[in-house]
Amino acid sequence: MSNLQRISATVITGFLGAGKTSMIRHLLETANGKRLALIINEFGDMGVDGDILKACGAENCAEEDIVELANGCICCTVADDFVPTMEALLDRPEGIDHIIIETSGLALPKPLLKAFNWPAIRTRITVDGVVAVVDAPAFAAGLFADDPAAVAAQRQADEALDHDSPLAELFTDQLACADMVVMNKSDLLTVDDAPRVAGELQAALRPSVHVVMAQHGAIDADTLLGLDAAAEDDLANRPSHHDDADDHEHDDFDSFVISFDAVAEPKALLARLRAAATAHDILRMKGFITVQGKDMRLLVQGVGDRYQHYYDRDWGEGEARTSRLVVIGLRGLDEAAIRAMIVDKNED
Repeated sequence: MSNLQRISATVITGFLGAGKTSMIRHLLETANGKRLALIINEFGDMGVDGDILKACGAENCAEEDIVELANGCICCTVADDFVPTMEALLDRPEGIDHIIIETSGLALPKPLLKAFNWPAIRTRITVDGVVAVVDAPAFAAGLFADDPAAVAAQRQADEALDHDSPLAELFTDQLACADMVVMNKSDLLTVDDAPRVAGELQAALRPSVHVVMAQHGAIDADTLLGLDAAAEDDLANRPSHHDDADDHEHDDFDSFVISFDAVAEPKALLARLRAAATAHDILRMKGFITVQGKDMRLLVQGVGDRYQHYYDRDWGEGEARTSRLVVIGLRGLDEAAIRAMIVDKNED
């Protein structure tokens, strides 16, 4: 490969539960045979998103083309994880047409863009574009808005917000780095709210960045790929709250995994998840559940009181049929109390 024949990469960022994985699944289905490789970066000990994508069976993205970087923010582990992973993908003899990178919802995109200028890979790859996925109903409700007055009002009204939260900074940093913003779950907005939310998002973006509405992450590959942004050469136009910092920490967040036996009634479990999310500073829960009398595993994922659940595939031969759920939230989560709310003592 000559230095002029660089592979393109697309960085998909967005907050927890925005719909990044659903969008990637649709991208794989509409890539028209283009050979793709995926790097999936998750916060927490369970690689749920990677497992979901491996189960989709896309011919243009084999299981060996999906690389998981779990339990570590990709923007903090560039030298140890990201660059060696990119080199390994680029060196594959069968070749790759495009690399898709799904960042953790907690990752800052700009340090990742800087990593594409590392000497080991800078002549071999370019960032085709950064796509930020936004949870439209959450944004419409004023969540993660970088407005000090609104935040102060929320803190006075809700004792659960009485802490220093980095969520607004993360959100605005993701928008500032974006070359396209996908306003996902737009079908959950009213006819009047949809254009208002789109307008508010557009006002926060660079003039060249467009907002695209989507339902269930259904944006075709022809729309997402081929932006030709060369984002690694455009860092000055992508301001970050952390431009003056050498690095950043994620001590503001906790994550842990709850394991338990088969559940008898999925609806009862979902009710317990919603109750736990309401009672504690939980941002996201996702995992695979064993259901009594079912040969298929139940995928559960959600944020706040909005949860998706469906049977995604049969349990594999020799695969431990244990329910495992990763919980991600603000620092200081009461793991024992959350577990007590989620696990039915009759099922554990």
